[in-house]
Amino acid sequence: MLNINEFISENITFRRESMFLQDIINNKEQLSREIKDKSVLVIGGGGTIGSSFIRALLPFEPKTLVVVDISENYLTELTRTLRSTDGMFVPDDYRTYPLNYADPIFEKIFRKQGGFDIVANFSAHKHVRSEKDQYSVEALIENNVLKAKKLMDLLKEIPPKHFFCVSTDKAANPVNIMGCSKKVMEEMVMSYNQAFKITTARFANVAFSNGSLLAGFLERMMKNQPLSSPNDVKRYFVSPDESGQICLLACILGNTGEIFFPKLGEEQMMTFSSIADKFLTMLGYKIKYCNSENEAKEFAATMHKNSGTYPVYYFQSDTTGEKGYEEFYIEGEKLNMERFSSLGVIENYPVRDKNEIETFFNQLEMLFKQKDFTKAEVVELLKGFIPNFSHEEKGRNLDQKM
Repeated sequence: MLNINEFISENITFRRESMFLQDIINNKEQLSREIKDKSVLVIGGGGTIGSSFIRALLPFEPKTLVVVDISENYLTELTRTLRSTDGMFVPDDYRTYPLNYADPIFEKIFRKQGGFDIVANFSAHKHVRSEKDQYSVEALIENNVLKAKKLMDLLKEIPPKHFFCVSTDKAANPVNIMGCSKKVMEEMVMSYNQAFKITTARFANVAFSNGSLLAGFLERMMKNQPLSSPNDVKRYFVSPDESGQICLLACILGNTGEIFFPKLGEEQMMTFSSIADKFLTMLGYKIKYCNSENEAKEFAATMHKNSGTYPVYYFQSDTTGEKGYEEFYIEGEKLNMERFSSLGVIENYPVRDKNEIETFFNQLEMLFKQKDFTKAEVVELLKGFIPNFSHEEKGRNLDQKM
């Protein structure tokens, strides 16, 4: 039986145990002190990173856990996973709500609870695929930026002791609108860091996370379809368990205004095509390298005649917003690489003027109210607020590929 976690540790991260395990052990007493018997709200908690954060948090025995996610299916699977795991602590006051965190019902739940000790927000459009036209871009910014501000205003009324929201490596020197929206989110949330403690994290691709290209490999194989990926895009990877542990450490152990990132070296980046090759080889397949999508699909349609051989199509990336490499910080950010064995910290994140942020948000909302605004106008507005946003429109997006 295929064990994805074993494949990840042996072929992607090359780690038999989590790179963050020692930092968790070193800080176990503080983690327990800050979590045990506390109330916790996790937004977007049904996805890969949010659910991993929950699994990392529960051994420290919070009193209350409320999980919000727009996917009822994700929440159902989260509950089944927690309830089916031997030795997993689940508090008596455990509730899941399938709703949007900008809904009025969410605010009712929050106010009825009287706030929470720990709030972690994982709700996000996180794929470069989200960038297609003005409507997809509006939805992306609405979720990653505008709704996030509404949440911050609510938290300011009833502040948590710890607030964490997940960012992305793509926020460092962003080249796509998704990454830029996360950079805007960082600037916005940090402007509240005098009202309550705020931390965030930039980190790598999560191997086989929901909706990821690697998870798509499993779907393609179940449907007898070819594997397809760029062969020139390099990415850092962490395991699903590691993704939640990064967020837990940042959320609980960070000081306000700090951004965490994993200590990974350039030599640890991998291409998706090399992982696909490893995956098929591990499963015992010979690989059929195809020169086009059509050739790959035609071969897949006749795979019953070619038992033991699997088609792949690898290509040079040519879509808007695809960055060839990843980075976690930019020149001028103050780094501390000594506090943790596995994590670097960007300290004293500069706080933007609140009036500047309010003006920008008003401009965004006014633009979206226009009947015929364009994607290019959104890009120009973002460049005005994030000067190092380097966006190149190529006229192609990932929805046009397998």
